[in-house]
Amino acid sequence: MAVRSPAVVREQRFETAMTLWLFALLMLSTGIAQAAPNGAERVAWRKTPIAIELPVGTERLVQFPGAVQVGVSPQLQGVLRVQSIAGTAYLLAHQPFASTRVVVRGLDDGQVYLLDLSASAESAATAPIEIFLPDQPTTDRQATDSAPSASQQYGYVTLTRYAAQQLYAPARLLKELPGVVREPVKREPVALVRGRAVEAVPLVAWRAGDLYLTAVKLTNKTDRPQTLDPRTLRGSWLTAAFQHNRLHAAGSEADRTVVYLVSARPFVPSLR
Repeated sequence: MAVRSPAVVREQRFETAMTLWLFALLMLSTGIAQAAPNGAERVAWRKTPIAIELPVGTERLVQFPGAVQVGVSPQLQGVLRVQSIAGTAYLLAHQPFASTRVVVRGLDDGQVYLLDLSASAESAATAPIEIFLPDQPTTDRQATDSAPSASQQYGYVTLTRYAAQQLYAPARLLKELPGVVREPVKREPVALVRGRAVEAVPLVAWRAGDLYLTAVKLTNKTDRPQTLDPRTLRGSWLTAAFQHNRLHAAGSEADRTVVYLVSARPFVPSLR
């Protein structure tokens, strides 16, 4: 019987722990799994009303670049339920209705979006919709050969796993993803978590095609344990996954963790 070295045992334990963590990540009913599923349909806002069909009785998510306020016309009162949280509008039609204009306004930048909503009992359109601004500034590096091709576009879980490995895996287990390149980010405290209990400091950032991935260290600054919730995060994020979702009191060995953020823009613009 072959004897495994301590290094091999540690590597196998890391892979097992990472597999279980990612499985739990996929099974979450809130946060990463529900707030920004991988199959979102991306639609550019070009000042033309965006037609969105809703299935009756099934909630559909519409994501915006930042926090928004949804104005519902009087004829939809009692027919359409609308909830807006952290840049995502949750739309639930209680009964069918014809195409109706809805005005959505960005709370931070004043940007106005026009949606033509309709609902049908026969509709099977349940995929989330991500609305983005096509005139966001890009860098010359996005046009270089280092950008991933269509066959190298990675899902949110793949990118989150990559970031976790870069921070926690043994050196011999580190693997590069073609097309994923480092992005500059300042290691200075930022107002990511609402309230003053948790300090956030970006550690490292990457770019993968039109997606951005940032690992941010979170530290409890109080003498009480803190439970982390993605709904308390400022900014516009496609996904937010915590390495651990509970922080012990400040000064303990478990008073800090890392959150992995995937966004459609670099970290600083997404945070605003």
